[in-house]
Amino acid sequence: MINKESDVIELVDAKDTRAVRNKNNVLAFYELVINNKRSEESVAQFMTPAYIQHNPLIGDGAPALGTFFGQITKDRARARVVVHRIIAVGDYVWAHVNFLNLFNDDPQDSGIAGVDIYRMDADGKAIEHWDTLQVVGDQKNAAPWLAPNVHRANSHGMF
Repeated sequence: MINKESDVIELVDAKDTRAVRNKNNVLAFYELVINNKRSEESVAQFMTPAYIQHNPLIGDGAPALGTFFGQITKDRARARVVVHRIIAVGDYVWAHVNFLNLFNDDPQDSGIAGVDIYRMDADGKAIEHWDTLQVVGDQKNAAPWLAPNVHRANSHGMF
């Protein structure tokens, strides 16, 4: 299952079958692309060929996304994603996630917090994606890559 560490908070109108399907597709995409390390299969199943990517680290198109995650999961055995919150309304899905070991294979990696926003097409495939990313860190090292050894300003956790 996609999230073994905590319960996923889901916000979706059960009567909105399109939103329910889109939410389920995004959850299945995460599971397949990162946790099961089957990137090419996942993008073929859950992305349109003309997929628009707004993250400048990844090119447009489903193959570029598959290549990006394929390399990460090949290089990092511990790479995984934990979904904490997911909201779906009509053609849009927002997911609050923790990407672990995307950039290292350190077993102590606290990960990258992300908010992914997907626009889905009529068939339930992602046609467009935006994200925001932030290093998770801990109480004593809030942003280990950007500002090491800076204490977190408050006790609120990322998730």
